[in-house]
Amino acid sequence: VAAVEEGRSIVANTKAFIRYLISSNIGEVVAIALTSLLGMPEALVPVQLLWVNLVTDGLPAMALSFNPVDRDVMRSRPRSKNTPFVDSWLLTRFVLVGAYVGVATVGSFAWWFVRSEEGPRISWWQLTHSHLCAHASAAADGAAAAEEAADAALGGVDQHGFGGVRCAIFADARPRSVALSTLVMIEMLNALNAISENGSLLRMPPWANRTLLIAITLSLGQHCAILYAPPLAAIFGVAPLGREAWTAVLCASAPVLLLDEALKLGTRLRAAARDGGREGAGLPLSA
Repeated sequence: VAAVEEGRSIVANTKAFIRYLISSNIGEVVAIALTSLLGMPEALVPVQLLWVNLVTDGLPAMALSFNPVDRDVMRSRPRSKNTPFVDSWLLTRFVLVGAYVGVATVGSFAWWFVRSEEGPRISWWQLTHSHLCAHASAAADGAAAAEEAADAALGGVDQHGFGGVRCAIFADARPRSVALSTLVMIEMLNALNAISENGSLLRMPPWANRTLLIAITLSLGQHCAILYAPPLAAIFGVAPLGREAWTAVLCASAPVLLLDEALKLGTRLRAAARDGGREGAGLPLSA
């Protein structure tokens, strides 16, 4: 019995590792695609994505191998050899969580431009049509002469609705810092979701895997290092965040916990319906 329990635990931890990385990577793809489709500036640049994938995500992903044995691991039915490792419902969960990761990342990026007191408070139209701003390339390169030439060419006419907006703002490091911080924070919370495949965090709390908590702390420390150490901030194209920005990051990140809790509940309800009632479900509804 102990060997079967250990084997099921290994399978569960492998799933947790895959689930965490796939949903996180889907989120990054959604974020990149969404900014492109909406016509926004890049929310994340390649070096930031590389940092997240190689460094920030690495420690929590490895720490998931230390997940404790799920309390209900022996109550589930034996898996058939023909059962796919990742079924359609689990894949749907990956996609839904990943979609939220991407939408929240882009949403926090847009928030800085439209609502933040530190931002320019431009309109949604201006943000999603940033490519029309006549000075974008000149401002990004810091070429004042090219900017003056563009002004002269426009003859003082409103730049497609960008009158009074300095186009250099679309290359500002602060909104990308908010987006990157949101991505990192969501992925740390998503790692907590992966402690149990179907059990609630109320029943399998974060401290059930203390190694994961240490890994998350180290990853957040690394992220703060690139934000607040000037040499690293210059390399990664980021800037320090203030209280308002961190509040926005936390507000955008926290709902991923509720989303995954709802999906876990859905999984338990599906199991109960499939097995004809709570007693035969193998996954208690209260888990």
